[in-house]
Amino acid sequence: MAKEKVLVIGASGQIGVELTQALRKIYGNANVVASDLREQNELLKGTGPYVSLDVMNKEMLHVQVIRQNITQIYLLAAILSATGEKNPHLAWHLNMQGLLNVLDIAREEKLQKVYWPSSIAVFGPTSPRKLCPQRTIIEPSTVYGISKYAGEFWCNYFYGRYGVDVRSIRYPGLISYKSSPGGGTTDYAVEIFTEAIENGSYTCFLREDTFLPMMYMPDAIRATIELMEAPASKISVRTSYNVSGLSFSPREISEEIKKHIPSFSTVYAPDYRQAIADSWPQSIDDSVARQDWGWQHEYDLPRMTAEMLSNLGKTDSLLV
Repeated sequence: MAKEKVLVIGASGQIGVELTQALRKIYGNANVVASDLREQNELLKGTGPYVSLDVMNKEMLHVQVIRQNITQIYLLAAILSATGEKNPHLAWHLNMQGLLNVLDIAREEKLQKVYWPSSIAVFGPTSPRKLCPQRTIIEPSTVYGISKYAGEFWCNYFYGRYGVDVRSIRYPGLISYKSSPGGGTTDYAVEIFTEAIENGSYTCFLREDTFLPMMYMPDAIRATIELMEAPASKISVRTSYNVSGLSFSPREISEEIKKHIPSFSTVYAPDYRQAIADSWPQSIDDSVARQDWGWQHEYDLPRMTAEMLSNLGKTDSLLV
């Protein structure tokens, strides 16, 4: 069997950095090509090949896929929920056209696999609020959610019509310390740790009782790789899988941080992102992913909080 050659598009983003690192451990540094429009993330420099690439330039993308002998693409480039509401036409255009470019090239070049992330943003105010199931009412109210839901069905279409093995996860809010989040409604759950360490206080843009599905990045990366490594026969969902880890509110995460930094305080000043958060479920039912390919999350809120503070503070002295 030919050696796998992986292209990660959006490698300098919040997910991309850690996913590229994980994929390089599996396939070897030289066999995972990182790409982005932005400058290469510091954590990736010197660890493997990097190309400057615009997913909207289909010709250039196609040339790179052929030149690098790519067999798998992970497409992570997207405009997220909060940023997308500021420029809805741009968000729709980038999120849709980028995906269609990749799917077309995957079909033409008969790539082995494509990964494209969806999001809990596909759910809307009419979706069940608690333990939102895999198949349910989906009426998204943000352009990001609309683009992700449309994208899910493009993935399903390319699989059904052309046999493109494209796989997807509906990510909840993702929490990480290695790279910055990219303008999502759940970003507060990253910012709160940085502010706790640097300033001892945080002004939260959501209400204190706003529960949202979340996941610590190591779980998200593992879920992505486990899905992509699962035999095709195990994949029953060709739109996008619900995957869940945690569900907590700003008040709960604040209380958890205070166990390590007792003087920490939080002020709540909800802004336009509150309406986005209110349109999403509070928790997700991911039983289909657990049944199909054995998904299980590892991190709970206390373990994640301790790791985030330790890594951001670069010292264990915080953990009292």
